[in-house]
Amino acid sequence: MARRRGAADPLHHSGLNVALYGAPRRWAMTERGRDSVRRSATTLQLGPSALDWDGEVLTIRIEEVTAPIPSRLRGVVRVRPAGINPRRFLLDAAGRHRWQPIAAVGRAEVAFEKPGLAWSGAAYFDTNDGDAPLERDFVEWDWCRAPLSEGAAILYNAERRDGTRQSLALRVDAAAQVREMAVPSPALLPRTRWGIRRPTGVDAGHAPRVVQVLEDAPFYARSVVETQLCGERATAVHESLMLDRFAALPIQMMLPFRIPRRWW
Repeated sequence: MARRRGAADPLHHSGLNVALYGAPRRWAMTERGRDSVRRSATTLQLGPSALDWDGEVLTIRIEEVTAPIPSRLRGVVRVRPAGINPRRFLLDAAGRHRWQPIAAVGRAEVAFEKPGLAWSGAAYFDTNDGDAPLERDFVEWDWCRAPLSEGAAILYNAERRDGTRQSLALRVDAAAQVREMAVPSPALLPRTRWGIRRPTGVDAGHAPRVVQVLEDAPFYARSVVETQLCGERATAVHESLMLDRFAALPIQMMLPFRIPRRWW
């Protein structure tokens, strides 16, 4: 909503997104102002939550309140990358939008006090940054990451405003280094209840299958998918984003119910 009034300061709209999909399900993404943000080369603090990097482990200390029904989220997540990938990919022809799969292979150790949960498993860490609003340069995009016996496969497809498309297919080795591979055969997963398209890729002769829907919003969907990539059966995470939906005024007016604003 702030961009509708002109240029907006990104630091004045910062937040940490936390989603727990097991039992119990929890979701938090509180937006905070610039005065609540502290950052250095190794630390990012967003209100009471903080991320710290010591060169080997990313420690995420979570102190948040869920929405729309308030409850406490308190815990620590430690991400141990198998390696750091320095390569960045341009998503648009003008170079305004960039994506970097920093650590596409790693391990996460999760310990929550509220709610009382603890586990460890595979981790993934990437970053998107840009010099323009996403809806200005993209119509929609989809992303998929599938863990493999050694490393992972990542698919990233974007439909641009200028009518062109970007299709990335990456093979990630056990040390988290990436190389491009041939784009797999296109496939369409069923649309969500909001009509969100879920295109993806799969090895020729195979069909992916949705096994769980994690997020089902009017402009965004996140799903668990059974698929086959690089000759291996895999359980992948898939995401779809529709930017015209996101930019629509009714959707923008609904967002504060899920993303409340705090000034401290």
